[in-house]
Parts: sequence; C-alpha cells; structure tokens
Amino acid sequence: MQAWGMVVVTLAMLMFATVDAKIYERCDLAMKLEKAGLNGFRGYSTGDWLCMAHYESGFDTSFVDHNPDGSSEYGIFQLNSAWWCDNGVTPTQNLCHMECLDLLNRHILDDILCAKQVVSSQNGMNAWESWTRHCSGHDLSEWLKGCNMYAKPDAKKINSQR
Repeated sequence: MQAWGMVVVTLAMLMFATVDAKIYERCDLAMKLEKAGLNGFRGYSTGDWLCMAHYESGFDTSFVDHNPDGSSEYGIFQLNSAWWCDNGVTPTQNLCHMECLDLLNRHILDDILCAKQVVSSQNGMNAWESWTRHCSGHDLSEWLKGCNMYAKPDAKKINSQR
C-alpha cells in the first residue's frame, strides 16, 4: 500500500513538472547556455552543448528516458538518476545533490550546474554517448547559424584544449 502511495505522489509531481516544462528553440537555448558560462567551459563550445542536448532530449526539459538497469535520465541534458540526481526509486550517488524532478522544468540553471559537474568528471562530454556519436570531431558551427550570439568561439582553440 505504501508503494502505491509513492507511485501516486511521483505521478502527481511529474504532471506538475511537465506543466512547467519547455521545449527550447535552438537559438534561445544557445543564448541561455552562453549566458550561463558554458561556451568554452572545460574546452567545449556552445555548439557541443547544443548538439548534445538535441540528441539527448530534443531540447525538451520534460524528457525522461528509462534504462534497462532501472535508472532513468532526466531533463534537457538527460542526467542519470544512478549518478547525478535522486528520483526516490533507484539507488544513487546523487553527485549534484538534487531531486531528479527538479530537472524537468523550464528553469535550467540547476540542469546547467549539474551538467558542468558531469563535464568536470574524467569523461568530460564523453559521458554522453550521443555527444560521442554525433558531435565529437564534427563541425558544430551549424548549431549556431542564424543565432545572434555575442561571442563566436575559435573552434581550433577550443578543440586543442581537450
């Protein structure tokens, strides 16, 4: 009976979280990421972050994916419940010290802070398989085309820092 109550509470919280969700437009997200200091962070460009977020969530803050190991991935950057956040269900390291449901709303500063922690780990952006498969080693300038960005990164300088 207690488990059923937990399911009802979790579903109610997910419904609330998705009401405050947002699917970002590419350029809006690019400006938000740049403003939050991700351009050049640990040697990765805004293009890296946009490419990864596109392949992970389609820029959808409410996206949740369930893995075969029982963990789930949350939000625009698909942060895993076994490592980065607590979903109240799976065992977790909770290295970002946050609830996974907090990753499902339009307010992505907490997502960005957690993603910075992921990138600061030894794997860098390789922590996201989609980045490795679709973004690493590719020309990412297309991700910023048409966006009125203040700073265009020098891709050669950024790539040489990795």
